[in-house]
Amino acid sequence: RRAPFATTVTARCRHPKAAMVLEATILCIDNSEYVRNSDYLPTRLQAEADAINLLAGAKTQSNPENSVGVLSLAGKVPRVLVTPTDDLGVVLNAVHGISMEGTVNFPTGVQVAHLALKHRQNKHQRMRIVLFIGSPVEAETSELVSVGKKLRKCNVAVDVVSFGDVDENAEKLEAFMGAVNKNNNSNLVTVPPGANLADVLLSTPIFMDEDSGGGSGFAAAAAAASSHAAMQGFDGGDMMDGGDDPALMLALRVSLEEERARQEAAAAAANGGDAEGDAAAAPAEAEAKTPAAEAPAAGAASEDVSMMDEDALLQRAFALSMGGEGGDAVMDGGEDDPALQAALAMSMREDQAAGAGAADPLADANYVNSILSSLPGVDPNDPSIQQALQGDADTKEDEGEEEK
Repeated sequence: RRAPFATTVTARCRHPKAAMVLEATILCIDNSEYVRNSDYLPTRLQAEADAINLLAGAKTQSNPENSVGVLSLAGKVPRVLVTPTDDLGVVLNAVHGISMEGTVNFPTGVQVAHLALKHRQNKHQRMRIVLFIGSPVEAETSELVSVGKKLRKCNVAVDVVSFGDVDENAEKLEAFMGAVNKNNNSNLVTVPPGANLADVLLSTPIFMDEDSGGGSGFAAAAAAASSHAAMQGFDGGDMMDGGDDPALMLALRVSLEEERARQEAAAAAANGGDAEGDAAAAPAEAEAKTPAAEAPAAGAASEDVSMMDEDALLQRAFALSMGGEGGDAVMDGGEDDPALQAALAMSMREDQAAGAGAADPLADANYVNSILSSLPGVDPNDPSIQQALQGDADTKEDEGEEEK
């Protein structure tokens, strides 16, 4: 009989009272025609949407079992865009696709939000409504007080973010908060014109756990890290005006410094690699330009060897074997034919080894036939080849007689 009691006591010790709050939240967005104004940059609607995205991310990350829904207050009737869900992507898509129309119906919107929370899947979740009011509230104060008392009776917490027409709505919203507040579970936040809506909300009780009495560190960290305004705060040195976590700020600052150092190191390495590549390319360019300076007629021999026919290739081979112009060009253009390159290279080496006073290698018929046989697709016994060789020999003899 004592075993179940001992087990119960142990379970209670493992789950203290200051555990993460389990909530189902409905975010009510003001999409009336008044939110077209640009007193909150870029517009009231965009500033409101950024704050809602920030709050939705904080709610879902503070507790994995939390759920968030979206409701539009303006239009013909208030409409539930997303029922309470833990899928943050669905919430962000709904906020992104909202359109402006009509005026805000405050009492009806709050009651529709309460109805959506009553049908939540997890009945252990606490109910919370977050209202963004950026336009004049046309409902009477008595009606707002009546709705607030009903919500208080049903243990529904309500947070109101007032922006835009702050002074005009101040009296009605304070009366509503006085009726709905129960054990300080509801909050009223006023954002003056020109301020950043998301940054102001980061240091308010809306982002804080009710039981723990402090900020929901992980939720605020994740939300602040993804906030563009928060990233600008690091450069300006003034991100949040109290209530922030010094350890969180230090960790985010160190992370930014490490990322900046990594990017600078990568840029320096890339610049060093480019400098080495330029230094290595300079000698290659000098070598490539030297043969062109020594052989002015190489331009005529720079055409693509692969596009020539067999007769043209044969004439080029003869010119190279005789030490004529355009030899280097043939070597550059014939990279696709290894056999041709080998034969031409052999011919050039033998010509250089023979010296200036050596005999003409073309006078040796066996030598010429061996070179022609190594060429693919060339028949040394072809009549045209023999005729060309004979004509070249006659030319050499005429030149020798003229020199004498």
